[in-house]
Amino acid sequence: MRTKLSIVNMYFCHSTLIKSGKILLALLVLDWLLAGTTDATAHEPGFSGPIANVTAPLGREAILACTVHNLSTYKVAWLRVDTQTILTIHTHVISRSRRVGVTHSDHRVWFLHIRELRETDRGWYMCQINTDPMKSQLGYLDVVVPPDILDRGTSTDVTVREGESISLTCAAVGSPPPQIAWRREHSKPITVSDGIQVTSLEGPVLNISRVNRQHAGAYLCIASNGVPPTVSKRIILTVQFPPVITIRNQLVGAALGTDLVLECETEAYPKPVSYWSRENGEIVPVGGGLEPQKIDGSYRSVLRLAIRRITSSDYGAYKCVSKNSLGDTEGTIKLYPMPSPAVENKNVVQRMNIMADKSSESTPFGTQDFRLQDYNGAVSKDQLCYGFLFSLVILIKITTSSI
Repeated sequence: MRTKLSIVNMYFCHSTLIKSGKILLALLVLDWLLAGTTDATAHEPGFSGPIANVTAPLGREAILACTVHNLSTYKVAWLRVDTQTILTIHTHVISRSRRVGVTHSDHRVWFLHIRELRETDRGWYMCQINTDPMKSQLGYLDVVVPPDILDRGTSTDVTVREGESISLTCAAVGSPPPQIAWRREHSKPITVSDGIQVTSLEGPVLNISRVNRQHAGAYLCIASNGVPPTVSKRIILTVQFPPVITIRNQLVGAALGTDLVLECETEAYPKPVSYWSRENGEIVPVGGGLEPQKIDGSYRSVLRLAIRRITSSDYGAYKCVSKNSLGDTEGTIKLYPMPSPAVENKNVVQRMNIMADKSSESTPFGTQDFRLQDYNGAVSKDQLCYGFLFSLVILIKITTSSI
């Protein structure tokens, strides 16, 4: 069946070439049909082994090899099976494509060369010997194509409100069909349903339910099929949410003349307008002893208020305010006065002198119980220090009075 089809193809090609005026090519085909028919020897030509299937990447060169023996005056031809076209006969190239070539090794191994491979070159190729009947065998050429991510069918940068769900898609082509994997930039984990975190996910769709601000960032769609290079696309997920303020110390004490920095943290997107104000709503300006500062991050900012050389008018409440298009919020820090360190130390010494005087009058040294306990019976570090100072003052008093 295959031999008869090949002969018919040859005759058709031969007739077509004569009609088109290409006498030289027609004669080659005729020579192919008749060559070797008069050499009726006992040693007919044949194939020494099967044609090895070939896999080659797009744009490169593929070489199919056909090994024969006892060729004598017979000739070898290469054909494309699906299009039923003759590519080469003996050492002559019949195909019009400049990408096709033929070489041989001592008339035993015949090589079909196809350069600058295209996807259309993929398919079955036949090596024939013009015996009667003709002998042939087939080899397959597979053209592999590196992956390519398609713009159509692949998500672009997307913005969602916190609490919504989102699906990111990635479409890729290649041969063999590529595998799709999702990862986050800088190796951040991907949080999926039920709070489970993974480093990567397989599949063309990445579903994220109940999006929160931790989901914001860059996601990488990676396509690979074993044919280099692997390709990826970067998709930015932006999460919008109203401002949230965090204040670690709502009550702060400071002495007159000292410096202090008040601090609050804000989280919001779109980027909020943040500022400090006093109890009466007056916005704290830049200058004087008050220095508002802002340190911006992706969606988290730190708002600071530096107060230099505190005066009595600086005491009171300060509000950290943050606003964006989705809402506004504020937090309050109350600044209250504290004695300066020098005054506090003087008061402590005075109290200890009074207590020492009373103790030395009523209790002989060595019999006073100096253990100071807190409300739950445990001795604190401050109490131990206070007890030591108390004992030292009493010792000084007794020593002085005895002298």
